[in-house]
Amino acid sequence: MSSARAWREYPQRYRYEAAVCDQCAKWFFPPRLVCDACGCREFTTKAMRRTGKVLTYTVIRVPPAPFKDQAPYVVAIVQMDDGPRLNVQVTDFVDGQLKIGLPVSLEFRKIYEEGEAGIINYGYKAVPV
Repeated sequence: MSSARAWREYPQRYRYEAAVCDQCAKWFFPPRLVCDACGCREFTTKAMRRTGKVLTYTVIRVPPAPFKDQAPYVVAIVQMDDGPRLNVQVTDFVDGQLKIGLPVSLEFRKIYEEGEAGIINYGYKAVPV
């Protein structure tokens, strides 16, 4: 991810902010311009709770270049308690612990380093509760 894109995503990545539709109260993460449920264009920014559960997961054994030193690693779709679903890396679990329905919480962690300049990108990862 480019440095400019990472900078634009700071509110979502660093403060776990989601958009909540003012008309139907559906949560969106990342925020969007139009609600897919009711078509409303008015949203309120709210901080998400940092807990949820694993809906499904996969093990990445052949990763893209920025993540080659982390392979193999687990990526899951997590249903947050507030409603949004996140695609997130799962860490800090022991063999046999990871399963569908596992309660997790989001933590602020290093995602990867960008290029030779060593720009470090941070974001959220899920860890078992």
